[in-house]
Amino acid sequence: MKPLNRCSWAESNAGMRDYHDTEWGVPEFDSRALWEKLVLDGFQAGLSWNTILKKREAFRKAFRGFYPVAVARFTARDVDRLLQDAGIVRSRSKIEAAIGSARAYLQMDDFSSWVWDFVDGKPIQTAGPRPVRTDLSERISKELKQRGFKFVGPTIVYAWMQAVGMVNDHDEACFRRPAVKKLARR
Repeated sequence: MKPLNRCSWAESNAGMRDYHDTEWGVPEFDSRALWEKLVLDGFQAGLSWNTILKKREAFRKAFRGFYPVAVARFTARDVDRLLQDAGIVRSRSKIEAAIGSARAYLQMDDFSSWVWDFVDGKPIQTAGPRPVRTDLSERISKELKQRGFKFVGPTIVYAWMQAVGMVNDHDEACFRRPAVKKLARR
């Protein structure tokens, strides 16, 4: 049996392969799930995505299932609790950014529609080398920051856009590219 051709970054371990094969690049339209992934991408800043994947369930528990209403109510006591949680990335600035982002998220009517309007509701199908940021990620980053989100620089935003399927950045030869392309809303 011929092995599957994947994006090279996904070959490092089974967790990364599974994430690549089932989740990365799949268009996400659920507002809460989009917000969760944006927060996790913020926590990933300066770390590997593999680290975040290993800690994702601990993050979900610590952040009450990434339910924005619950996270927006977090207080200084919750920040202190989270700083003691070895299961997550213990960064005060990232924890406080997640809480602030929950509050900013709640000020928006429909996060999913807002996000997908940037690409007219359809994923961008890329070709060639993967950038780490684009003019569009810079624009989205700027607008998120204006709304009160933090840890949403253009590189983080582009990684998030890839993760949630706003862009199909699977390699041309990757077995997932055509499957992900078919998931785009018409």
